[in-house]
Amino acid sequence: MTPPVPHPNDLPEWPADQFRARTPLPVVPVPAHGRRDLRGSRVIIGVPGIGWRGDLRADAPVVQGSRTFIPILSEHEWYRAEAEETEVFAPLVPVERVWLETIAVLPGDREQPIASLDAPPPRYPVPAGNVASLVGRRLVQPSGPDQKAAVDRRDLRAVTEAYADARGGVSVRVAAELDWYRWAWSGKAPKTIEVDLGRLWVE
Repeated sequence: MTPPVPHPNDLPEWPADQFRARTPLPVVPVPAHGRRDLRGSRVIIGVPGIGWRGDLRADAPVVQGSRTFIPILSEHEWYRAEAEETEVFAPLVPVERVWLETIAVLPGDREQPIASLDAPPPRYPVPAGNVASLVGRRLVQPSGPDQKAAVDRRDLRAVTEAYADARGGVSVRVAAELDWYRWAWSGKAPKTIEVDLGRLWVE
């Protein structure tokens, strides 16, 4: 049975000797219409009844006549443009076909066996140990006993599969998402850290 999604106000104060895994909040897509703070935000584009495309970033909305469009970039291009201060091509997508990824609490049963074709579905984090292939996946590291604030760390990417570490446990090496993408355009290997598999969730 899946545990309920916690409310942010209910996040625990972690006793240093009594850490237990906490389920991160889900990614909940919401319509981008009416939002002006989209620059750099993770978004999903698509057409109801057809399908969805993620791993994208938005730029500031553009108004042409009576219509609003959102410049959309792949995350790879977004990070490269920001890091190297270069301009890249960004197609304009009608705002009604753009959903903003938010982190939110959803009421009711989180088990939704049948997805709706009206909007992108919520995406619930899955324990990394339950996923067969991890390299390149978006990860969440919930706060733990070594962190004063109960704030989950996101924007991480797995750079290895799970492996037996020197302590006799199972770990994954992870990198900041910017470094993950920089690896592709520059060839520079990312700085990575080793994280216990049980402390990671696939977003």
